[in-house]
Amino acid sequence: MKKIASFNALNRQNTINNATSNVFDVIVIGGGITGAGILLDASSRGFNTLLLEKSDFASGTSSRSTKLIHGGLRYLKNFEFKIVRETGRERAILQKNAPHLVIPEKLLIPLTKKGTFKKWQLNWALRIYDILAKVKGEDKRKMLNKKATLLHEPIINSKDLIGAGTYAEYRTDDARLTLEIIKTALHFNGTAINYFKVIDINKQNNIYHLTCLDKTTQKQFEITSKSVVNATGPWVDNISQLDLEGSPKRICLSKGIHIVIKKEKLPINNSIYFEIEDGRLCFAIPRDKVVYVGTTDTAYNGKKDEPEINKGDVNYLLDALNKTFNKNLKKSDIKSCWSGLRPLIKKEGVATKELSRKDEISISESGMITIAGGKLTGYRLMAKKIVDLICRKHNIKKNCNTENIMINGSSFSDINELNNKISGQLTELEIKDYNANYLINNYGDQTLTILEIYKKNHFKHIAEAEAIFCLKNESLLNPLDFFLRRTGKIYFYPDNILNELEIVMPHFIQYLSINNQEAEQMKKEVKIYLENLTKFSE
Repeated sequence: MKKIASFNALNRQNTINNATSNVFDVIVIGGGITGAGILLDASSRGFNTLLLEKSDFASGTSSRSTKLIHGGLRYLKNFEFKIVRETGRERAILQKNAPHLVIPEKLLIPLTKKGTFKKWQLNWALRIYDILAKVKGEDKRKMLNKKATLLHEPIINSKDLIGAGTYAEYRTDDARLTLEIIKTALHFNGTAINYFKVIDINKQNNIYHLTCLDKTTQKQFEITSKSVVNATGPWVDNISQLDLEGSPKRICLSKGIHIVIKKEKLPINNSIYFEIEDGRLCFAIPRDKVVYVGTTDTAYNGKKDEPEINKGDVNYLLDALNKTFNKNLKKSDIKSCWSGLRPLIKKEGVATKELSRKDEISISESGMITIAGGKLTGYRLMAKKIVDLICRKHNIKKNCNTENIMINGSSFSDINELNNKISGQLTELEIKDYNANYLINNYGDQTLTILEIYKKNHFKHIAEAEAIFCLKNESLLNPLDFFLRRTGKIYFYPDNILNELEIVMPHFIQYLSINNQEAEQMKKEVKIYLENLTKFSE
């Protein structure tokens, strides 16, 4: 079985050489949550599978979501009971298989006189939700009157408030989840390469020939496979054009932004799912010393790699917050922000917020399989449908087993015991600027390895041990990806980034064998990205 220890820059060329000398059963294009799920499913069924990502893993939609594993409550409004049942089941499977990455989160839904939901409607909706999603114990819904609601959340605007309901959701780090699924697939001899862009697709004698550009060296390589899956989200139409020029466009992009507020400026006690005047629902989710808020839903036709955020996007969320809470939040209260794109199935004359979030599979004339749409929570079922299709195509009987595969980092029996153990080690090592929850929610039981690196090298800052762990085990090629997708620190702790950049940079220089000019360019990339994230904090 392939070792995760080889998933790094030092072994990158060997991985590429092996890939070019192989004929794969399946090549998956796209390193987001959907592609990661397909890689794991196909590899675990015994298919020789390769995943290719043009940038960093999860660099598209899969690191820019609201970071919730939804139970599907919103589908009850359209009486889509099957989806709620299915989504609730998938959420339970993921929580079982990745308990460190899927964290229970109580959400509070305020009820107002002018709101869409009447109290009895919300009560019954949450009751049905509990039954369909098989919610148990303390996670079951509760209804609160106005007084109880204000005791829970004193800063909610009480003017039109009539009460609230509470229900269970789960929070995750979408980028970490994607990465750990990819790392899990490595145990089943899956292969994954980031910064490896597919620039041409040809099929000859039933074999696909993919011309790829290694963006780290600008060299081109040819890789072959019996089957190809296009799971590139917002870039689905681009890859379809490589397969067959003139392919019809199927994707409509919707932009969603999030803003991060200092918790002292928005001191909420619970995650809150509140309604905006235009009928949209919005989340405010506490995380350590900040609260992140989102999201918007607007049609988008700009650059896909880094969708821009404008003042209108920011003002929309600030206005919604100020009307929902007794606050006067300003742009200066924003610590950072991010934007992402939802790849929705195009339908003429229909607004993005009305378009279905369901996934859709198509097969091109060459036989390339494309999957578009879908939600984070449903990634495993989307992967199952794709690999089932490949099995039928080749008349192979191999059943899906991902329901029972533990995700990398979750080899522990009790998360509370792990928390106590790591908390004890942090105290023993006199590490005061990090807590066990942050480390476990990022790395699970791999935190123990990080602490060993810290102790062995007598480091002064645990970020050094984090960086070395990621460089050795997570195909990390630059510090921006470390702060963005390996840790998420650039979103939630932007004030510390420049200091930590100086702390970890020597390890990047040593491990990647880069010169001073290359190091300065990498540092510049982090600084520019940080400036863009915090540009509304004026």
